[in-house]
Amino acid sequence: MEKIKAVYIHIPFCNSICSYCDFCKVIYNHDWIEPYLTKLEQEIDNSYMGEDIKSLYIGGGTPSILSMQELEKLFTILDKFHKDKEIEFTFECNINDIEEEKFRFLYEHGVNRLSIGIESFDKEKLSFMKREANYKDAKKKMALLRNIGFKNINLDLMYAIPNETISVLKKDIKKICKLNPEHISTYSLIIEKNTLVGLNKIKPILEEHDYKMYDTICKMLKKKKYIHYEVSNFAKKGFFSQHNLTYWHNLEYYGFGVGASGFVEAIRYENTKSLTEYLKGNFVSSKSLMSKVDNMENELILGLRKLEGVNLQSFFDKYGENMQNIFPIKPLIKSGDLIYKNGFIYIPKEKLYVMNEILIKLI
Repeated sequence: MEKIKAVYIHIPFCNSICSYCDFCKVIYNHDWIEPYLTKLEQEIDNSYMGEDIKSLYIGGGTPSILSMQELEKLFTILDKFHKDKEIEFTFECNINDIEEEKFRFLYEHGVNRLSIGIESFDKEKLSFMKREANYKDAKKKMALLRNIGFKNINLDLMYAIPNETISVLKKDIKKICKLNPEHISTYSLIIEKNTLVGLNKIKPILEEHDYKMYDTICKMLKKKKYIHYEVSNFAKKGFFSQHNLTYWHNLEYYGFGVGASGFVEAIRYENTKSLTEYLKGNFVSSKSLMSKVDNMENELILGLRKLEGVNLQSFFDKYGENMQNIFPIKPLIKSGDLIYKNGFIYIPKEKLYVMNEILIKLI
């Protein structure tokens, strides 16, 4: 197994809770930050084995909510990691938190990629999501970030909100493209039980309308020269997310913090989602040892999210097995659900939307 090269760190604190968010989060309370960071440091000391890290991702929650003093403490902890010279160092942030002192600090301390949760500029969508965003403000903030020196910025776009029209979606896409990010991540609204949207029993939009929206995104971003490299992700050449590719290549990674998950020495683990338990030092809530079959299935499920698909030779080198002898690939090639080309098995673009149905036939 390859050495671990990626680290995810979860900062669960937020100013407000979005209506759709199912991630582990709590309302920001200054009194909790110091004890949380102390336990985070303890967890890292317990588990990190000193590898050179090529991808470090600080997610949340809203990491950018931390004060300068709290950020200084966090970055002292991050100094424990041996960072590769070519590291991709991502920091998630809210557009409202962007100000010069804080982001100059991030830049000077090695952060070279930002992921900003814009989601939409439409008032009705924002009201539904319980979020705030303003195009003029976003334009100013992007200019500030460029002036500081950031050259790799991702913007999030959410769609398939109840009552959203194709026209509203197109306006959002145009505005996000005008901000000229290097990467765009798109998310169709998923209604989770324990969110405000789920508790209010909001119904998802019709599948046919959802597909039209997805198709609109793909076509518009292609015209803007964004490469569609994973089901929901688009990037300019040279700006694919290295951290997310760790997941899609089914490689091992560390996950630290409340609610984080990781994959280390063939064990997939989930950390507790209870801040109380985490602050007691009870970090991991569940562990599963992955068998060879589990890993081969994950290799296929995750790998087929990428538009290039899964390389047969790489699969053989990793597992000593011919993928086509393990999974019913040939009949799916015959039916057109899969394509074999240049040593790769992949799902054709026009069938990405029904990817889950194809995976069920495979696994």
